[in-house]
Amino acid sequence: MSATLSPARIRAATRAILVLGFAAAVVISLTAKPPPGNPLGYDPMDTKRYLRDMEVYGGKANVLAAQFRGWFDSLWHGRRLAFTVAVLTVMAAFAFKFFTTPLPPAPDAAGADQENPSARE
Repeated sequence: MSATLSPARIRAATRAILVLGFAAAVVISLTAKPPPGNPLGYDPMDTKRYLRDMEVYGGKANVLAAQFRGWFDSLWHGRRLAFTVAVLTVMAAFAFKFFTTPLPPAPDAAGADQENPSARE
């Protein structure tokens, strides 16, 4: 028994994912507040001494990892969160459509040999 969805249901579900995700992104964007300021008054990653110390203790990979972590953390606040939700919505809709669309039927091996008798020789 095949448990595949009809193409109309797949399209409807994909559209529902897109509509809900984009609606959430719009709501997040409209209600987003500016990110809170640093309680220290400055960001240590902006000082050359701090970056040099990080490089001395952990190498360039340590500095790059700290910068990547800061960038990744920024994706989950304010208006960037709305953009992140929109991108994840498109990815989820594509993944849903990709994994629920049935593959075309495979050509029957016996039927292919009957059409071309010289293929058996």
